[in-house]
Amino acid sequence: MSDSQEYVPGGPERLPGRDRRRFPGISSRAYEHPADRSALVALRRLSGFDTVFKALSGLLPERSLRLLFLSDSVRVGELQFPHLHAMLLDACAVLDLPKVPPMYVTQDPRPNAMCVGLDEPVIVVTTGLVELLDEEEMRAAVGHEVGHALSGHAVYRTILLFLTEMAVKVAWIPLGGMAVAAIVTALREWFRKSELSADRAGLLVGQDPRASMRGLMKVAGGNHLHEMNVDAFLAQAEEYERGGDLRDSVLKIMNVLPRSHPFTTVRAAELKKWSESRDYQRIMDGHYARREDDKDASVSDSFRESANHYAESVRASKDPLMGLVRDIAGGASDLGGKLFGRGPGPKGDAPKNDAPKNDAP
Repeated sequence: MSDSQEYVPGGPERLPGRDRRRFPGISSRAYEHPADRSALVALRRLSGFDTVFKALSGLLPERSLRLLFLSDSVRVGELQFPHLHAMLLDACAVLDLPKVPPMYVTQDPRPNAMCVGLDEPVIVVTTGLVELLDEEEMRAAVGHEVGHALSGHAVYRTILLFLTEMAVKVAWIPLGGMAVAAIVTALREWFRKSELSADRAGLLVGQDPRASMRGLMKVAGGNHLHEMNVDAFLAQAEEYERGGDLRDSVLKIMNVLPRSHPFTTVRAAELKKWSESRDYQRIMDGHYARREDDKDASVSDSFRESANHYAESVRASKDPLMGLVRDIAGGASDLGGKLFGRGPGPKGDAPKNDAPKNDAP
């Protein structure tokens, strides 16, 4: 990117392309959440899978959406929202995205952004988001959407949504409703993990962990930064993770099942954890998976990594239900205490026996 596309030194805003690392040829596998990566690797190995559905794009409302954005939104460019245009160019340069996707700003007070499209990805941000976030926070948000584009989430999300809609039409078949519910549940779980992947991409673009987490906090609490604190926000995530009993654990599951995005405190905590990980540091040091090697990625290895991640999540979780799962796996003896809130007795205490002792030798 040339200097003409960046802010001049000494300007009121930080130069988007200065003093930050770029990642030539980076594969999205480098930052994808293990559960997201395993699904994407499997889909990419199905030769011709997305090509077939791209050919069927006439059955989907993609052309209508593009016309809608073109006619009723503002296309970002050098003359319209130039600061967003500079961020978009910079994000694509940092992640080495070969083709810069078109970007639109649409009037909506709700802070939101999305990357959609089957044929080519399109990024859409709402006025609510533009007005809410500062320069560094917005850069992470734009990087988040560019990460979706690089991962191919727009294509695969559209394909799987299309398949889900087809499955709904045959839900009248015996057990069809249960099958559809299982598909939708699995699809939403993948969507949630793909959002964690895109959060990581946003961090790689912005390279400012506090700004990324601050943006998530403002999405949750609005434009009242002087009234909020990132560390206290992260403490909420800790309280959410470990608080309550098994009833609360079940309620957490029920609350998250219908959502396409993880809760914002959870996203912030996950991003903080990744920003402090060896994986993130290795990418920042220039050691990362390359796009040229994507074709050789092993499906079995990716699924193994995903399974290991879930196993580690259960092991490290402070949630009461996950603790019960660990106890069952380890052969816990006091399941009743776990289920009904009774703590175990002192370690090593033998069970009391009120029967008369037999003093006979």
